[in-house]
Amino acid sequence: MVINPYLNFNGNTEEVFNFYKSIFGGDFPFVMRFNEMPKDATDGEGCAGEGIPENEGNGIAHIALQVGSTMLMGTDVPSNMPQATAGTNVSLCISVDSRADADRIFAALSNGGTVQMPMQDQFWGDYYGMLVDQYQIQWMISFNEAQDGKNGG
Repeated sequence: MVINPYLNFNGNTEEVFNFYKSIFGGDFPFVMRFNEMPKDATDGEGCAGEGIPENEGNGIAHIALQVGSTMLMGTDVPSNMPQATAGTNVSLCISVDSRADADRIFAALSNGGTVQMPMQDQFWGDYYGMLVDQYQIQWMISFNEAQDGKNGG
């Protein structure tokens, strides 16, 4: 199991991650912009290409930067969604080793909390869900059979 920080920004993710890259070095192993996402990849609750304002299509849907043994990840929050603030600008993304672990951890963390996106197969290949636990901490639970739970990027 690996836990990686996932950062949310109000439109300046690319700038922030280039800043972090200038400090920590390395390359971005993964960058996806909103306009690169499949248009049918949303169920109305997730982060997907549909519903993103056209002028924000070049925004960052997902970016990753390896920092030591941790993957620092981030996204832009589209203007048609609640904007990131202190407390909602960081999630913990846990990459687990099996679907069973994902379901068990998701159920335990969501007990007394709020499910934002139930565990389900996603277009990018992960079995994935999002929640806010009873202590108002945001979690992303992810299992990718191809990556065997080793990282989140």
